[in-house]
Amino acid sequence: MLDGKNIVGYDRTQRGNVTFRTINPVLNKENETVFYEASREEVEEAVSLAHSAAVFYAETSKETRAGFLRSIAQEIMALGDDLIDLYCAESGLPEGRAKGERGRTVGQLELYARLVEEGSYVQPSIDTALPHREPNPRVDLRKMMVPVGPVVVFGASNFPLAYSSAGGDTASALAAGCPVIVKGHPMHAGTGNMVSSAIASAARMHNLPEGVFSHLNSKGHEVGEALVKHPFIKAVGFTGSHGGGRALFNLAASREEPIPVFAEMGSVNPVILLPEMLKKEKDLWAKTIAGSVTLGSGQFCTNPGILIGIENSDLDRFSEILSEEIHQVSPSTMLHPDIAQKYNQGREQAREQKGTSVVAEISDTAKPNVGRPTILKVKAADFRENPRLHQEVFGPFSLLVVCQNIEDLERSVALIEGQLTASVIGTPEELAGYDFLLRQLKERVGRLIFNGVPTGVEVCASMHHGGPYPATTDSRFTAVGEDAINRWLRPVCFQNCPDSLLPPALQNANPLKLLRRIDGNLTRDKL
Repeated sequence: MLDGKNIVGYDRTQRGNVTFRTINPVLNKENETVFYEASREEVEEAVSLAHSAAVFYAETSKETRAGFLRSIAQEIMALGDDLIDLYCAESGLPEGRAKGERGRTVGQLELYARLVEEGSYVQPSIDTALPHREPNPRVDLRKMMVPVGPVVVFGASNFPLAYSSAGGDTASALAAGCPVIVKGHPMHAGTGNMVSSAIASAARMHNLPEGVFSHLNSKGHEVGEALVKHPFIKAVGFTGSHGGGRALFNLAASREEPIPVFAEMGSVNPVILLPEMLKKEKDLWAKTIAGSVTLGSGQFCTNPGILIGIENSDLDRFSEILSEEIHQVSPSTMLHPDIAQKYNQGREQAREQKGTSVVAEISDTAKPNVGRPTILKVKAADFRENPRLHQEVFGPFSLLVVCQNIEDLERSVALIEGQLTASVIGTPEELAGYDFLLRQLKERVGRLIFNGVPTGVEVCASMHHGGPYPATTDSRFTAVGEDAINRWLRPVCFQNCPDSLLPPALQNANPLKLLRRIDGNLTRDKL
């Protein structure tokens, strides 16, 4: 049964007096359930429980932890259509998107369960003692990754399931052995509460300590700030705006004990349109890009916000076809009235900038909170002079930058800041001739795409969903895929430690049967 109470450990609590409701953006009215802003007492209790649980949970067996993750997935699926209906009521997204995102969420949990069972993420490394080496004997050294401790995860507005209460940050942190406190996103507080109840149920099922997971509701900034500032918290995961991510990063850095904030903060995901490919397949790419720009009403972190091409008749025709394709799109509801308002403001501000003109724009619709797809065009010289045009407009929007030649294109790319992705559309022959451009892009992105669009992020070992600042606060880490677990781990080296006191991953007998690096060689052998 849905209620608006916070989930601190296993229990629902209600100590705060400040309340709020979520909004159905399709109906443009508040939903019925009243949610309670987490009190200072609830924040303190959640963090204290997480701190108390940290040592026990870090040392749970791989079977227990993998079973916990799988039970979370099963409990989420057991919520059935009630979860799907609430997801749609709070987000305005269609049922198909809700079911697809639920599938991705439980798939991530299964991925991390398998990773825990396989065990390679602890990266065991052993350099045996060389007492007779001259002139410098070597002591026995053994290293592995261990959990950092309690983690705070901020739910994302645009993914009520896959990047929120049981999303990738939470799943990877729980897999690493870290207790998690979720600061739920107020736009989909009910969805977060339902999913969090599933997590609490799974934790109870496996006899895990209460503090392994808590979920706190909050519409303001105070709860999030209190969590990040608390000395028991050891890391933060965030997906959202640049302003929000940077504020958390600064707050964490100002602590007496600074902690890492892994923030994904947005991206314009430039798409470079090379001339030979446009000459051959302009229709295909206009249709493909129109679909990518407007997918989910443009509310993905990988929607292409900037298109860059070289001026010629093929680019002109591409622009015309792109306009035709955009006008065939049915505008869809955005996640929240505030997001729709900010999108309209950003779109209008871009239109007001020097040199911009309209390529395509859907006319006004009578439906509330609908994102009107818009494509603007600007010359490269005006683009380079105006940093405002380099910024993300969150929604179904893109800017076509028209360059005079390849040198003009390269100068424009050089001004683009760090991004999650960049795409290059070109024939194999012309791609080979643009090596300098490709090197430029590789320095600025986390994922370089050839003849494809950036939307669609596969959850797998080889995916990297991150990028140089300001796309993220640390380009070395991904928010998607197996390696996302590395954010919540730190290395510990054991020097001359008795075998009986070593973690199982480093013991001579290798009881976990892990693949280990021993004296420089990968092996599963015992010592």
